[in-house]
Amino acid sequence: MVGAGLAGASAAWRLAASGVETALLEARTPAHDGGSSHGSARIFRHAYADPEYVALTVRALAGWRELARAAGTELLRTTGGLDLGPGRDLPAIAVALDGAGLEYELLPASAAAGRWPHLAFAADVLYQPAAGVVDAESAVTAMVSLAQAAGAQVRTSWRLAGVERRGAGWLLTPSGEGEPVECELLVLCAGAWLPELARAAELAPVRAALPDLRVTQQSVVHFPFPDGVDGAGWPVWVHKDELNVYALPGGRDAGHGGFKIAEHDFGRQVTATTRDGVVEPAARQRLVDYVRRFLPGVPPEPYATTTCLYTSTPDDDFIVDRLGDVIVVSACSGHGAKFAPLLGELVTDLVAGLDTPRRFRRLGSPP
Repeated sequence: MVGAGLAGASAAWRLAASGVETALLEARTPAHDGGSSHGSARIFRHAYADPEYVALTVRALAGWRELARAAGTELLRTTGGLDLGPGRDLPAIAVALDGAGLEYELLPASAAAGRWPHLAFAADVLYQPAAGVVDAESAVTAMVSLAQAAGAQVRTSWRLAGVERRGAGWLLTPSGEGEPVECELLVLCAGAWLPELARAAELAPVRAALPDLRVTQQSVVHFPFPDGVDGAGWPVWVHKDELNVYALPGGRDAGHGGFKIAEHDFGRQVTATTRDGVVEPAARQRLVDYVRRFLPGVPPEPYATTTCLYTSTPDDDFIVDRLGDVIVVSACSGHGAKFAPLLGELVTDLVAGLDTPRRFRRLGSPP
């Protein structure tokens, strides 16, 4: 298992718990801040217009509850969530939620403004009370600990340098110190590093089967809560209008009580090894302007900025698939964190020779 972010930690936990001999290899430390699984604030929501994705969120929620019980700590805080803007198909989302028996409300702007007076609504809003915030870093820590308790080997500061065939399996060698690892099945959960790892000569079939993956550095901006608001009733939201924006309470991120906002698109294309962590001034300004328009009670001065990595497929569906003796779990396109406990279940199915949900992109499928 290469990569100890949310996907890799989940796969290691589920595989080890099912009795599969498992080694989890991480170039740095689990949930390090150079990847896509760090921090304490990721969105959980059921609100998709696609019924299959809604059904997967229901399975993921059961996984979050199972993980919380196993770890003895809550990792998902329910805040409620809003979907709004002309780019969000609220009727289709409502139909998909109805099909799964999930609670929601369609609210006119006036009713939404009465409930969330700090936001400036211009049209109808869909409210989904089960949405909330996932503590990504704590989730990774919990799953890695559970994997170790179930017998998994966990090797940190183990950077993959070589991949070669060894008998019926694979020999993985690290750069610098560290012992090589032999395995029958190679599971790649490397996120933004996947395009670079797939350049290995022995992984040419995987490289050929991958869609066009785009790694982008996304700018994230933190703002304080309005005066008199402590954040307890602050929802997550997805707002697609002039900008495609998501926002949520910031948790421990940036070391200050407030919320964070980012764009789902407009990221600068990079690689995992060449990202510079520099917030784009234009992106910062767009988000400041958004806060000025949509949150008139919030001082439009960020108290912190940061960046994170997206690894996206052309259609934003992510990959959970097997090609011979290689399994790829990656390219979660900026919306995969909510599915973390489920991803490990799906890897376990692939190890057992079972299939994964049709909605996910297949290796080798047309772009």
